[in-house]
Amino acid sequence: MPIPLPAAARLRVPLAAAATIACVLAACSPAPLSPSPRASSVQGSATPVATATPTPTPAPTPVYTNPADPELVALIPAQVGAVALSIPPVNEFSVTPGDIGEVYGEIGLRFVALQLAYVEQPRLSLYAMRMRSPFATTQELEPHLETAARYVGIAGLHREPWQLEEVADRLVWVRPEDDATAAGTMIYTWAADQYVFLLIGVDDALNRGLLAALPGEPLPTPTPRPSRSPAASGSQPASESAAPS
Repeated sequence: MPIPLPAAARLRVPLAAAATIACVLAACSPAPLSPSPRASSVQGSATPVATATPTPTPAPTPVYTNPADPELVALIPAQVGAVALSIPPVNEFSVTPGDIGEVYGEIGLRFVALQLAYVEQPRLSLYAMRMRSPFATTQELEPHLETAARYVGIAGLHREPWQLEEVADRLVWVRPEDDATAAGTMIYTWAADQYVFLLIGVDDALNRGLLAALPGEPLPTPTPRPSRSPAASGSQPASESAAPS
């Protein structure tokens, strides 16, 4: 006959098993997370991140080299009427975009190519410049008219003789002959998209013929006039005109 265990003995067995299970569970369960020393130190001593200062866009500088520009050469006609033009390659003249750019102030800083053309008789000289954007307009050349005239050898000139005129269906600054120039001398300067031109010659038919063959800035489109209403034109309403006298 089995001898029953005392109550205390019966309790010790389950308690011992429970303690063993608790120890096993404690060993298998993950340890409680504690804040990382590095993370806490970063949070405690964090400093604002400095904002990077944007690098300013460099200002344009004069270009004192003159690479060949076939497209610019192709703009200039080889002949105007019966007169042939000489168009020398860039290695045959020493003028650069930066040289003539000094004449046109901040506009000239954007000149990147230059092509010359000339006629010996009757005398004519053309300077054709290509520029980088933003492109200039003909009216924006106004502050540089005096220095443009000096560049082509007319000393002691002022702004006053220049006039903005319509020539060959485009706007052009024109300086006519006066006591400071040789007989018949006319000077023109104008812009067209990415080009700026300076022309001086003594035969104005030849000057204008060459000017018409080169790119130009179109004339502004005139604003249409508003149509007159019947009341403004003084016409009577139909009911009045149909009423018997």
